Amino acid sequence: MKRITVGITAHVDSGKTTLAEAMLYKSGSIRSLGRVDSGNTVLDTNSIEKERGITIFSAQAELFTKDSRITLLDTPGHVDFLAETERTMCVLDYAILVISGTDGVQSHTSTLWNMLRKYEVPVFIFVNKMDLIGADKSFVVNDLRSRLSQNIVDFTADYRDISENTALCDEEIMEKYVENGFVEKNDIIHALNERRVFPCFFGSALKMQGVEEFLSVIDEYTCEKTYRNEFSAKVYKISYDSKGSRLTHMKITGGCLKMRDELCYTDCDGSEQKSKVSSIRFYTGEKFRTSDTAEAGDICALTGLVGTFAGQGIGSERSSSDVLFEPVMTYRVIYPKEKNAFDVLKELRLLEDEDPQLHICWNEQNKDIHIQIMGAVQLEVLTKLVFERFGYAVSFENGAVTYKETIKSSVEGVGHYEPLRHYAEAHILLEPMPRGSGIIFDTVCSEDELDRNWQRLILTHLEEKTHLGVLTGSPITDIKMTLVSGKAHLKHTEGGDFRQATYRAVRQGLRLAESILLEPYYDYEIELPTENVGKAISDLQHMCAEFEAPESLGEMSIIRGNAPVSEINDYRSDFIAYTHGKGRISFALSGYKECHNTEEVIEEIGYDCDRDTENSADSIFCSHGAGYVVKWNEAYEHMHLPLISNDAEDIDSNEQRNEKAARFIEKAVSDEELMAIFEMTYGKINRDPVRAFKKTKAASIEDKKVRLPQYEGPDYLLVDGYNIIFAWDDLKKIAEENLDAARAELIHRMCNYQGYNGSELILVFDAYKVKGKHRDIEKYCNINIVYTKESETADSYIEKVSHELSKKHRVRVATSDGLEQMIILGNGAMRISAAEFRKRVDAAESAIKEFIDAL
Repeated sequence: MKRITVGITAHVDSGKTTLAEAMLYKSGSIRSLGRVDSGNTVLDTNSIEKERGITIFSAQAELFTKDSRITLLDTPGHVDFLAETERTMCVLDYAILVISGTDGVQSHTSTLWNMLRKYEVPVFIFVNKMDLIGADKSFVVNDLRSRLSQNIVDFTADYRDISENTALCDEEIMEKYVENGFVEKNDIIHALNERRVFPCFFGSALKMQGVEEFLSVIDEYTCEKTYRNEFSAKVYKISYDSKGSRLTHMKITGGCLKMRDELCYTDCDGSEQKSKVSSIRFYTGEKFRTSDTAEAGDICALTGLVGTFAGQGIGSERSSSDVLFEPVMTYRVIYPKEKNAFDVLKELRLLEDEDPQLHICWNEQNKDIHIQIMGAVQLEVLTKLVFERFGYAVSFENGAVTYKETIKSSVEGVGHYEPLRHYAEAHILLEPMPRGSGIIFDTVCSEDELDRNWQRLILTHLEEKTHLGVLTGSPITDIKMTLVSGKAHLKHTEGGDFRQATYRAVRQGLRLAESILLEPYYDYEIELPTENVGKAISDLQHMCAEFEAPESLGEMSIIRGNAPVSEINDYRSDFIAYTHGKGRISFALSGYKECHNTEEVIEEIGYDCDRDTENSADSIFCSHGAGYVVKWNEAYEHMHLPLISNDAEDIDSNEQRNEKAARFIEKAVSDEELMAIFEMTYGKINRDPVRAFKKTKAASIEDKKVRLPQYEGPDYLLVDGYNIIFAWDDLKKIAEENLDAARAELIHRMCNYQGYNGSELILVFDAYKVKGKHRDIEKYCNINIVYTKESETADSYIEKVSHELSKKHRVRVATSDGLEQMIILGNGAMRISAAEFRKRVDAAESAIKEFIDAL
């Protein structure tokens, strides 16, 4: 019997828990059918879940079908608990995405779809509530295909239709279908596993319509994963049972785990831990069964482990990277006067242990506890959790969004720490990164200058601390920190010295740089009566929101866009009031953008970086046996190592010489110069230089004169942007994580190449899938960047432009599109393959570097 783990997720109120209950009932795992509104479902066991009728904590249940043992994981649907959902996705074999038949794809649905794509989870879609008036199957199918994927296939049809529709989704399957007239079931299963096909089912969980058939489809079209032989596991959740025992929920991803086995792993603080498994539990709701072993593919809860955390990999399993969603609201915790602050902090840390996205912060200066969460619903749940778990009431005040800071340009920060008998100096280069990059750490320091062990220590100190910005004291983000140089003393340097030097270097760099304040933004979707659209647009404009043109759906309209969390977070109550309850609004966190009212926020927060002694930017130097403080803005004058950035300043001061060098190199590799060198070596060519390279075909053709076109003005170079990005391995790797970052890197390289090459460079990017009738053309530095208009590809734009320009100008086009290359040649332009263009760009950069080094 195959073991599979299936997660069930949906936009709130789509009937997700009702479907899970129906699946358990139909499979015989439970004897009586519970209901959400009655508060007696198997999976929503917490008192808060029963009271509110929503899922807050992920829950586990076991069910059996004909050939499968399925572990079902129910996840929260509310946006405030999205982090809980995301942590569960990393252990899923398959997912069930529940869609409301009356609402279709909603904003949170799209967010969940993107998360499932990130974790590469195969998806079954169940369209629920098809028994209600207003549920339209054709509308929902079109909505799913237009907003999620074109490869969604209706699996309620017979197998012949399923085969035919599946073949339309994949070329490999289509070839087999054309050859054989049908598709093997194993081919469909394979395509489903690779997310090339997404089965869709229709029914009503409340009325038990289609549930049994849906279970049969899951049983029939799933397969068990192949696991490694050595032991490994992935932790996805931490919780506590009714007796206070700490439970580590994990999926066994390799080997076998037995009772009393000793596990070795690294805890959340980076320390090595060894713990023995005291019990292995398999849960269904609140009930569980124990076992002596857990095998690969099992989802279980262990007791006896300490220091484990959600996302942790044990054994050969790697730990997860940072999750997509972070808390956006910050509140100050108000607790009873008789309670000690440190006791409250310790108890709140237990809740933070269960939910890593619940950030508990201790303000040392004010002796206050602050908490960062996703939204108001999570705040209400937290209040009840504290009362139920610890027996006292807490409240919260001064709710504000969680700001972040970044920098605008690169800067080299210096930190020196040299009180008596201590010594360390660190130089950290801070560079701005694209939005959403987080903090990246690197070192380019030579080991001849600073020993590898000291470099590792500096990198550890960079990672261990939450570095604060200088505008509001908010955490920094989207910055790359690179250790460029450092110095230690043979006798007097200790580990703590580099901690001080590193912290001060980062802080000094932030003080020197131009900082930018960032705030969180929500993607919103508003559905409201058409008569209220004017009021909504007026409100959105006052909230500094961006929005698309409203879409009309009969008497209702839909507005989508994004807006600052600080402005739109409390808009729901006003919206419901003026739409008289007929409207619907939903939010999904889209990320951080530049703050729309920076000066106002800075003034309101009133952060004074000079008074923040915990994060000093000043350095400590030694003179006559005593340490003394050097202010951050004077550190450059006292430091013991030269600035790496001095080289860049020298380059800037010799800009004119560089331009001359570029022109010289360009001339040296031109056709005319090569011809001159050839004639000096072998003598003058007295015949037509073009015909010299042509084969003689016939006398009539041989007698014809060859005329070269007379070109005017500058040469042009057209670059197919996305074609080049996905043809160059380094840019392709960047694009897999962040396409905007890859585009920015290509633009940067093209600016350098144009400065060297001297031709008019036009960089073209596809925008044919982006709504907007007009083509967008912008001048960036020394190149022209074109974003094609709607329904226009980069290929078609390049073909038209090359045809026009080649009449009077020498035109080259950089692309590896074979068909496009043929058309370009027909237009009279010259084509350069992506590989050849890469060689030219590398050669240009190398020549510039060599010339600069020679200077």
